Amino acid sequence: MSITSDMIRGHTDTIILSHLNERDSYGYEINKSIQKKSNYQYELKEATLYSAFRRLEQSLLIRSYWGDETTGARRRYYSITALGKTVLEKNKKEWEESKNLIDKLIN
Repeated sequence: MSITSDMIRGHTDTIILSHLNERDSYGYEINKSIQKKSNYQYELKEATLYSAFRRLEQSLLIRSYWGDETTGARRRYYSITALGKTVLEKNKKEWEESKNLIDKLIN
């Protein structure tokens, strides 16, 4: 079964914040991690990922910085802020409540 983007839409920011809560990272690595965690059933489109980065940075939930790459292309890394961690915890709680409600409604 393939996960459709409709099922995940609205949770992209939380998925990204969750990844960044583990460690600083860059776009390609985050997308590969999402694919791997989803057993290759889901991946973010590049445009979706980078528009989420802009939105999260403008909301002060993440910050970006240039990595110091000695070989290859220079990468823009992202890290979660204290506010981002607070929002992540709030979103995870809301997700659990929503999931429990949906389970009640469809089972």
